[in-house]
Amino acid sequence: MEPEADDIATTVLDTYDALPAKYKPVKATEDFFQWVPLSGIVAAKTNEQKPRCLSLGTGMKCLPMNQVAEANGSILHDWHAEIVAIRAFNQFLLHECLELATSPTSISPIVRRREVHELSESDGLQPFSIHDDLQLHMYSSEAPCGDASMELLMEAQVDATPWPIDQLHPATKKLPALLRGRESFAELGIVRRKPARADSPQTLSKSCSDKLALKQCTSLLSACTSLLVDPGNAYLETLILPRSQCVEHACERCFGPRGRMKPVANLQWNGGYTFRPFKVHATEHEFAFSRRSKPESSRELRTSNITAACNPHVQEALILGRLQGRQKLDPKGLSAICSKRMWGMTLQVLAMLGTPRLLQSISESSHAQMWKKSELFADRQRVKADVTAEALSGWIRNDGDDFEVEPG
Repeated sequence: MEPEADDIATTVLDTYDALPAKYKPVKATEDFFQWVPLSGIVAAKTNEQKPRCLSLGTGMKCLPMNQVAEANGSILHDWHAEIVAIRAFNQFLLHECLELATSPTSISPIVRRREVHELSESDGLQPFSIHDDLQLHMYSSEAPCGDASMELLMEAQVDATPWPIDQLHPATKKLPALLRGRESFAELGIVRRKPARADSPQTLSKSCSDKLALKQCTSLLSACTSLLVDPGNAYLETLILPRSQCVEHACERCFGPRGRMKPVANLQWNGGYTFRPFKVHATEHEFAFSRRSKPESSRELRTSNITAACNPHVQEALILGRLQGRQKLDPKGLSAICSKRMWGMTLQVLAMLGTPRLLQSISESSHAQMWKKSELFADRQRVKADVTAEALSGWIRNDGDDFEVEPG
């Protein structure tokens, strides 16, 4: 039995409300009200009614492309709420895998050990899986940036004229491969990049609409987690949005099998990957720090620069992709959900599992070199290649961040 949209939303909202004040925007004053988007991932058993929040994230910024090469795996590239929630979910899975790998008697309510008969080249060799009787759901307080929110964006403009495009391709005189979120409103169903604002530094981070659309094929698992966890049970069942943010035809165009994802709707891949579109439902609940929650007594609406990244094992407050209060180069400023820490945790699990060949293959590589060892990620890479060629054309990788992969 699938939980109601309001139950999923309440689970995330109640979990956020229980956090200490340092993870939240400042309280409203007469001068201003701070807002921030919130997303969370919820697990629900098919035979139980009470869902459980596995991760949540807040935030709305990303790393400029001219700083990616300096990130060294230590700074998040994208701290929009949906992406933070997904990264925190993957960190939670890694923690559960580490517990199971450390103790043969450990039991997790979310992750289980796979049986020998479940392992094969076609179905994947990952040692763990999410429990078969669990469903995963996401709540977001705002429509995902990009294609799913274009109608809302146009409606909100005082002047609905599309923002001018930076420049046309010099040879073809056509649109650039990757538009900013607010460029050329008339172009729907296409890949867009963050940020939407024309006066913001440029990035190659794709919109949350595009990333969630791709997750319908690759699952919620990140690359490192996909080495350990079978993707079969790691797909979203539903995306829950406030009714004011839920434009049905926009979501169908963006995510649905009859929209831009139609070219891959019937594809099947090795490794347990498939196209599994989530349903989009509306909730009547609104987030206390959404733009729409601004009290009339506050004169100005401002954005919050606090990013919260939380799961049952980790609670962090981040600023600009690093732990709050830490300097840019401070090694203690690494978030638990940054690439360097996540890959380090993956190596810990592999070491506990006793997989020396795989462990050596990864630990003797830099992050960039590891991606060239396509046999480690061949199935996942094939999915991404097919989807970005057939459905999400114009997808450009946000490369340049390289670092040594080390346990820790």
